[in-house]
Amino acid sequence: QVRLLESGGGSVQTGGSLRLSCAASLRFRSASRGIYNVAWFRQAPGKDREFVARIMVLDGSTYYAESALGRFAVSQDNADGTVTLQMNNLKPEDTGVYYCAAGATTDIQSRSYTDWGKGTQVTVSS
Repeated sequence: QVRLLESGGGSVQTGGSLRLSCAASLRFRSASRGIYNVAWFRQAPGKDREFVARIMVLDGSTYYAESALGRFAVSQDNADGTVTLQMNNLKPEDTGVYYCAAGATTDIQSRSYTDWGKGTQVTVSS
């Protein structure tokens, strides 16, 4: 099991930026465990958890929800394995709790991810 810890949430105004980080207790890529890919999800009050972005640990390829395209960027630090979500031009509808998740999966369904952080709050005011 991989323990994940998100950081970097906060409150910004519309158009602002935040940088979220996901630190892991173990390497996402391990000869013994295989390869875990990492995704960001978010959940707004009263809504279902939704996919935001994913990065494939092996080759660094990324995939984004349509709402995140052109504004968010997910990347990984090969030195320490931290995965970062850079969020620019934030909108009020981006408000929610953002979760980092890892799993031996390539899809974007939350049920496919086995390890989750506790989340970090992002609030965007108009």
